[in-house]
Amino acid sequence: MDDSYYIKTALHLAEKARGYTAPNPMVGAVVVKDGKVVGKGWHEAVGKAHAEVNAIDNAGVFAKNATLYVTLEPCNHTGRTPPCTQKILDAGIKRVVVALEDPNPDVKGGGINFLKTKGIDVLSGVCRKDAEKQNEVFIKYVKTRRPFVILKCASTLDGRIAAKTGDSKWITNSKSREFVHELRHGVDAIMVGIDTVKKDNPSLTTRLDHKKGKDPIRIILDTNLSIDENARVLQLESDSDTVLVSGSPAKEAIKAKLESKGAKVVEIAKKNGLIDLDSLMDHLGKSGITSLLIEGGSRVIASSFSAGIVDKIYFFFGPKIMGGDDGTPVCRGPGPDLIANCTSVKDISVRRFDDDIMIEGYIR
Repeated sequence: MDDSYYIKTALHLAEKARGYTAPNPMVGAVVVKDGKVVGKGWHEAVGKAHAEVNAIDNAGVFAKNATLYVTLEPCNHTGRTPPCTQKILDAGIKRVVVALEDPNPDVKGGGINFLKTKGIDVLSGVCRKDAEKQNEVFIKYVKTRRPFVILKCASTLDGRIAAKTGDSKWITNSKSREFVHELRHGVDAIMVGIDTVKKDNPSLTTRLDHKKGKDPIRIILDTNLSIDENARVLQLESDSDTVLVSGSPAKEAIKAKLESKGAKVVEIAKKNGLIDLDSLMDHLGKSGITSLLIEGGSRVIASSFSAGIVDKIYFFFGPKIMGGDDGTPVCRGPGPDLIANCTSVKDISVRRFDDDIMIEGYIR
């Protein structure tokens, strides 16, 4: 087997921790000796042992003179845990293959350079693109201290997310919806506008059949704090918070009543009459939120593109045609005057969930 095979094995292991490691990256590692995998490990959750430590411990005495394959450059600093580079040296590893150098500008290259000075053979950049995609959230956050923003919507083939009555159940099928719940599990926070809360009364939690999913922090854009105090998002038994974002100074009585329901109220300045989403991203980043899933509605979707905060899209299309112009469009509000000024989507991939089609792509 070549180096890429073992790095892909490590990437597969790292994926097991999606949703549990933020603000840390997902990392997987395998120890190989004489062409056989003798140790496996991954970073299971924030605060727990790193992937290299788990893989080396799993290998035991077989780690001596073996090769360590790891998806991210081993750390050479002490954080919540000791440096992995020392663990590698103590185990007698003779060669290290790394998929991706640590993108954190404060530590980039430190682990690789340290290992090289100790006489260990280090190769980096194997399956780099795969590793970058897996940790795209971590990469953006450590470079900008702002969340990686994913925008998801589900529409008919003619671009409607609801009928004129507001009915939207269900445009897409159960397999598409399960994928969306996987997305919710994998992000720190989910965001919708108050109109979505008023029309659909969603819970915005994660519901998965095959495992207990992690609920994201629920962020509601509610400029005037007009949410019904009996809304489902204020009645949940969940480990995550509900955050109401006000665009105006909140009246203390209303704020106190909502906070008594367990909600947190955040005030963000308005821009052109709407909550300034760019400023909100700065606030979320400072709050330690590394990833955000936007689920609408149409004004929030349009405002998100207009504000330039979106990094990635998932557009689902169900095999239905509304056949009229009175339903709810994907985006509502003024658009550009010219096609040349549309938001461009790059690195497109297409996936099917039975008869549904999903388009995945990147904005920047």
